[in-house]
Amino acid sequence: MNSVMERIYAKARDAKLTICLPEAEDVRTVQAAEMVVKEGLANVVLIQKEELIEKAVKESGADISGCKIIDHTKSEYFDEFTEKFCKMREKKGMTMEKAKTFMEQPLYFGCMMVNEGMADGQVSGASHSTADTIRPALQILKAAPGCQCVSAFFLMIVPDCPYGANGVFIYADSGLVINPNPQELAEIAIQSSITMEKLCGIDPKVAMLSLSTKGSAHDPIIDKVIEATNIAKERCPNLCIDGELQADAALIEAIGASKAPGSPVAGKANVLIFPDLNCGNIAYKLTERLAKAEAYGPVLQGLKKPVNDLSRGCKASDIMNVVAITACQALY
Repeated sequence: MNSVMERIYAKARDAKLTICLPEAEDVRTVQAAEMVVKEGLANVVLIQKEELIEKAVKESGADISGCKIIDHTKSEYFDEFTEKFCKMREKKGMTMEKAKTFMEQPLYFGCMMVNEGMADGQVSGASHSTADTIRPALQILKAAPGCQCVSAFFLMIVPDCPYGANGVFIYADSGLVINPNPQELAEIAIQSSITMEKLCGIDPKVAMLSLSTKGSAHDPIIDKVIEATNIAKERCPNLCIDGELQADAALIEAIGASKAPGSPVAGKANVLIFPDLNCGNIAYKLTERLAKAEAYGPVLQGLKKPVNDLSRGCKASDIMNVVAITACQALY
């Protein structure tokens, strides 16, 4: 295991927070639950109908005796959560009858547990889409105070890499916001810098990536990056950020010195902010495959409390890793 993930595991073990896994009908989820408890990374709450959990345990052979198991449909909190959710969404036309159907969905019930302080975070997506995972988080938990948008990052760890923080990078947004406006792009940069510092323990150096470096080309998409950079600098004067920068200028010291002399970031960047999701998603997948990098994510940032997504092709070990990351996010 690399040093960054070792740090994340150590922080999770020290904190021993409570994470909901609301897809307990999935074999991988119950396997991951056993692994998380065995590693001491978190207290686990498995949420699903009792018979479905039993079926997954029988198929997997997982030992979930160390987990808390909640059949949400029979929970003593079901009616209370239904009423509270209805009140949250009453201006959107929510009724008690509709609210009940939402609370019958484990992902919604789990987010209510997080909102009510009964758990510290939630991880799902092994058997649900990203939209299904994020929607209850946005409706119940909402964005953190002062945060203008929720976004997604990938923690990228590239072996034998001289760039970034010894091969460690944050890529954002690589999983959620399709075409951020300048204000949203600035927010993504700020949140990603916080992630690099708080989650990874690394001093962030943020590059606002573009097809242009310091005016070498002109286009509205470049103007967006420049405006976002200026907004981020104005909001966070102490943030080490620069743009617009091409990827080579951001990563390679000699090229950075040539294309952007005097830049505090050029040639040293470890937080890479992409102008849109097309670029971010393509970049992380290319890095993962061509550089044989470890890619952890998409991990959400900017929520009031952490809820994270999984790839539907994930392994039990992937779920365990995201649980550890989620526990660490709950600390800041």
